Amino acid sequence: MSVTSQVKPDAEAIAVAAEALPRVQEYLRTHPQGPAIVQIVDDEGNELVVPRGAVELLARVLAHMANGHSVSVVPDHAELTTQQAAELLNVSRPYLIGLLESGEIEFRKVGTHRRVMAGSLMEYKHRDDLRRRVAADELAQIAQDMDLS
Repeated sequence: MSVTSQVKPDAEAIAVAAEALPRVQEYLRTHPQGPAIVQIVDDEGNELVVPRGAVELLARVLAHMANGHSVSVVPDHAELTTQQAAELLNVSRPYLIGLLESGEIEFRKVGTHRRVMAGSLMEYKHRDDLRRRVAADELAQIAQDMDLS
């Protein structure tokens, strides 16, 4: 499996994810402190033991699948090409290279090629999302102050 391979849900997968999501979310809501290890038992009594973090990640994956979105899991330590990184941010490759060269996202060079650590890319995405939310909140406040809402 490549670093950025995607699972694209079909209609059946979307329906199953939509049905499973509330149950997984309810479990996490009613067990906020753990346990650290979760046992999942199917109708035939077969057990599957997974870390709680995997269940939390599963809830996020199910939420995207239930909405019909493709899902990728990328380890933090994975090194991405600039094209893969640009696709994950949904920006052009030249725009991404500008972010790299300005120091917004850490990268290293392998010969003449740039490699971006997935963890560094996600940290940038998180910072950018926060900046966008703050800007949107400020605009909403300005609109409210000017009685434009």
